[in-house]
Amino acid sequence: MIPFSLHEIAPVLHAKYIGMDLMIHEITINSNIIYKKCMFIALIGKRFDGHDFTNQAIAAGAQALLVNHHVLLDVPQLIVPDTRCALITLARWVRQQTSAKVIAITGSSGKTSVKEMTASILKGCGNIIATQGNLNNTVGVPITLLRLTKKNNFAIIELGSSSPGEIAQLSKIVSANIALVNNVYPAHLSGFKSLSEIGKEKGKIFATLDSNGTGIINADSHALSVWRKSLKGKFIWFFSVCTNVGIDFFASNIVVKKNGTRFMLHTPYGTSPVVLSMLGIHNVANALAASAIAFSVGAGLSEVVYGLENIKMLPGRLFPIILGQGKLLLDDTYNSNVGSMISAIHVLTTMPGYRILVVSDMLELGKYKSIKYHCYIGKLIATTNINKILTIGSVSYFISKICGKGKHFQNKNKLIIYIKQMLSNHQSISVLIKGSRAFKMEQIIDAIRDGSKYYFG
Repeated sequence: MIPFSLHEIAPVLHAKYIGMDLMIHEITINSNIIYKKCMFIALIGKRFDGHDFTNQAIAAGAQALLVNHHVLLDVPQLIVPDTRCALITLARWVRQQTSAKVIAITGSSGKTSVKEMTASILKGCGNIIATQGNLNNTVGVPITLLRLTKKNNFAIIELGSSSPGEIAQLSKIVSANIALVNNVYPAHLSGFKSLSEIGKEKGKIFATLDSNGTGIINADSHALSVWRKSLKGKFIWFFSVCTNVGIDFFASNIVVKKNGTRFMLHTPYGTSPVVLSMLGIHNVANALAASAIAFSVGAGLSEVVYGLENIKMLPGRLFPIILGQGKLLLDDTYNSNVGSMISAIHVLTTMPGYRILVVSDMLELGKYKSIKYHCYIGKLIATTNINKILTIGSVSYFISKICGKGKHFQNKNKLIIYIKQMLSNHQSISVLIKGSRAFKMEQIIDAIRDGSKYYFG
């Protein structure tokens, strides 16, 4: 973080300043995670009030507080009407103190994969920071920006959204030089109501680009007609895995195997073969997006290829686990929406042996759209070479029913026993397990991989 004095930052935050002046080198919002020379920010959430933990934070070593009312502690305090707004203001101030190129990434799926690919490339080009974990909301994005220092060359920031207005707010905080909408798929429909609304929301990321900014768009999945006003006068790059007509970044000769994906990368700056350790054509699209980002901030072709080929596999995102000769388990349990479900289905169709897809309900699709999209997935599976579908939950029942080769479970223990039986019965078999976070499908992965007996209520 860029250090600041309390006296210096108080007017920036429009804060009342109490106590002696100090230099602050770190901030924290967690009273259990205290750094040297840090300030504790007392945020108020749905389930907690950070002001209740100010004593704990100071006892652990925090030297100052950012609060929305004076607390009875003899320590320096910055008092503001709203600590969450102050956190955002502080992050924007830090953003303005650095010359780092800031990259903003959003989309219905693949955000984290693109972020990790971009980070893998750009760490060979300079000093970077990137979003950690799922810190992509109105608290996580400011926390990420506060990690910026004057030594950073690049900041790779993931922007998430589950309801209208969030991308616009996050984009103002980030003030990106490069902005990507990776794709537009049905997701969080309980908050957005329609695919059109999702497209409008994602496009808000382009509104805060400056005149020299670059917008990067997936030519295969977009809402360009809605975004044209925001993109007017901006430099635009397109990427695609489906066509090369009028496209800046595209792929050819794509080969998906159980240990990775090969393709030929085509860019405005040259062509090169790439060998990804990640599975699926959707990860080729993610690689194209990351390539466009990297070139837009000055990376060369060799740096792009090296970064893509040396990215680490992401646990929970089509992570391959070899259970034995001829027996492959694919862990795709990080989350689930319509777009990522389609990608997982396509990957499984390329895998060897008897193919089993294990899925939970896809959540946050809205009361009236959920059954529709689960039926759509069932119809899609029916056209593939996948041999068996195992579902758990309530709405996922429609996937099993529609596809004609499904078996539905209400009990996770029985599902695990069935999967183990199938693994034993087939000499060559590929099992892909996918689910929304609430279903904790990683428990199934653990039970199968470790051979443990799990009992779930």
